[in-house]
Amino acid sequence: MLIDEVTIKIKAGDGGDGLVHFYADRWRPKGGPDGGDGGDGGQVYTLAVPEISRLQQFRHAKEFSAQDGQKGGPNQRTGRNGQDLVLELPLGTIISYDNGTQIELTKIGQKELLAKGGKGGVGNYSMRSSTNQTPQEFRPGLKKEWRTLRLELKLIAQVGLIGLPNVGKSSILNELTSASARVANYAFTTLEPNLGVTKSNLILADIPGLIEGASEGKGLGSKFLRHIERTQILLHCVAADSVDPMADYQTIRQELNNYSSKLATKPEIVIITKSDTKTPQELAKIKKQLKAKLVVSIIDQDSLKQLNDLITKTIASQEV
Repeated sequence: MLIDEVTIKIKAGDGGDGLVHFYADRWRPKGGPDGGDGGDGGQVYTLAVPEISRLQQFRHAKEFSAQDGQKGGPNQRTGRNGQDLVLELPLGTIISYDNGTQIELTKIGQKELLAKGGKGGVGNYSMRSSTNQTPQEFRPGLKKEWRTLRLELKLIAQVGLIGLPNVGKSSILNELTSASARVANYAFTTLEPNLGVTKSNLILADIPGLIEGASEGKGLGSKFLRHIERTQILLHCVAADSVDPMADYQTIRQELNNYSSKLATKPEIVIITKSDTKTPQELAKIKKQLKAKLVVSIIDQDSLKQLNDLITKTIASQEV
């Protein structure tokens, strides 16, 4: 099951304390202060990755911390810095702090600092002065506190495949990209969004089947409607073998409008899927009724090529 919302706590590493120490040996019984400074605490970073399931790592573990800096050592040795912590988060994640600050991960490989490590303390060697040759004190490292983060995933894809359950969205995704989404001849085969990348490097997102009432929480749609918001265009799939294709189309359009006016005005390509189930005359009638751009079948490679070309051309026109 896809996790697309979670709250976690993070903590940067504490700075190591400085050391009070005096050097002495048989030749230098009063060698003087030589306590080293503490090491800096580790930082907490995030790194954007393409795997949408990376929030799964927070299903049980909720607290994550970088390593503390080590205490200073004798002979003016500075303590070792704490190791940084890098949390891999899915592309499209919105990171919200409890003070309202937000960070959005919009590019694969994007790295952001989430929490800065504590500065190391000062040892008595660094605290000596002309008026205090033998300091007996040190400065502790800066201690860091836990911070609460809310992580919300909104998929980033140029194209969102939408439609009622079992209209062939996953099959089209598999044909146009290298994705391997699960397909079967029953409703709600897809239980979470799937991503795929076309040969022209466009990202397609197969959104689980919407149903009437999805915007009010029915079915799977309400959980995933937010993932359509960032797409540039919608690829609205209507099955040719439906009892009432127009009613199917209008159902989805109504749910988009109920959820968000932004979604309702997003550019849309309407296609008729499963074209091998109808005669050319029947397809022509459905296509005219829905003002569809194409009729497509996964067993018709020419129609798939036309669809790929249409998507590429439409995206290019959006970016001009």
